[in-house]
Amino acid sequence: MATSLPLILLPPSEGKASGGDGPPWTRGSLSIDLDVERTRVIRTLAAAMKGDEASRAKLLDVKGKALVAATAANRAVAKAPTLPAIERYTGVLYDAIDHRSLSAVHRRRLDASVVIFSGLWGAVMPADPIPDYKLKMGAALPPLGKLSTWWRRPLSARLAELAAGRHIWNLLPNEHALAWDPPDGLEQWTVRFLERRNGKLATVSHDNKSLKGALVRYLLANPSAEPEDLAAWKHPAGYRLDTKRTERRGSLTLLSLVKR
Repeated sequence: MATSLPLILLPPSEGKASGGDGPPWTRGSLSIDLDVERTRVIRTLAAAMKGDEASRAKLLDVKGKALVAATAANRAVAKAPTLPAIERYTGVLYDAIDHRSLSAVHRRRLDASVVIFSGLWGAVMPADPIPDYKLKMGAALPPLGKLSTWWRRPLSARLAELAAGRHIWNLLPNEHALAWDPPDGLEQWTVRFLERRNGKLATVSHDNKSLKGALVRYLLANPSAEPEDLAAWKHPAGYRLDTKRTERRGSLTLLSLVKR
């Protein structure tokens, strides 16, 4: 049995708040020690932002006004003001977590339990101060290559230390999961949401992030929860655990939550 808070692995969001009122990023300001690697990615990204429009658009997967804004943010990463990561990320998943509505106890659990994977930072925790930026984990940043591959070794080493003796809820999409090579024997749990379409069960894609946000809130309220505990939990959107559809994939257990 794990005796500490769970470790909940999450992706970042494409949407990010601009600006901030915290001091610029410096070495030692983030919870997980990856500063040597972060410095290299920051410098490589800054060099890439000097490239032509086509190369920047390919790297960042945006164009037009979005490319102009992303380029400006990336050029200013080393000197821009910061916000806590939980405030910087503004996408659907983070809207559903709604950290501002959490109790003080649950907010402390959030800060100690959640690890957010990032193409630029490797991994950050909710209270870590970060500037605005644009860089996907699946991007190929020359000469480093695909960032999920480049980050895998250092990120996995640091997370192995954090994961020891804890329940691991891996809620990462494939792109980010590729940056995490868990130690042998480390048990992880993940979930998928299923609904009926034309009489058949299908995986939910459109609302997947908001549905996972509700699960994160449940885990913060029930930090010792294990898969069997989900059987008694009714998801706010009406999903229930279907134990007959549980799948084992190596050290990863895939739990199915089906809409009733």
